[in-house]
Amino acid sequence: MQIVILREEIEIPSNVNVDLKGSVIKMKGPKGEVVKDFSFARGIQISLDGNKIVLETTFANRRKKAAFYSIASHIKNMITGVTKGYRYYLKIIYTHFPTSVKVVGNEVQITNLIGEKNIRRAPILQGVKVTVKGEDIVVEGPNLDAVAQTAANIEAASKITGFDRRIFSDGIFIYKKEVVE
Repeated sequence: MQIVILREEIEIPSNVNVDLKGSVIKMKGPKGEVVKDFSFARGIQISLDGNKIVLETTFANRRKKAAFYSIASHIKNMITGVTKGYRYYLKIIYTHFPTSVKVVGNEVQITNLIGEKNIRRAPILQGVKVTVKGEDIVVEGPNLDAVAQTAANIEAASKITGFDRRIFSDGIFIYKKEVVE
């Protein structure tokens, strides 16, 4: 049997503070703070070595390799998030009934979608900022998972069922994703 040893070092920028407690990584940077728990990854050691985060594992089979590189990508996304941030753009599309969208507390409220009287609600996750400018919605924050989930919540809340999508194209749709520079 061949012993496969994997090791990856991820450089930490000077303006980012990293706190590692067990398998919970807490990063703080100019754009905000992101906390992730990697306790699900059995057999993968995460440690701090100066200004580097070191990932190590031995006896790596296909499943462990996948988890190893996924964790490395998550950590890189965390660094990008706290230094630059993430932004998703959504477009409000309607044909006949003017759909109105507003942010109330920690939720997005969608009213008058295809003439409906009820209010559709989409939750905004913690640490995410949502702004509505005319027919555009901008979702931004340091945590990629939270930004993407909030945008998906808004898109899912405006989904119309029971109608032909080719004719009734009303709704809110994600059209652009970017890393804030």
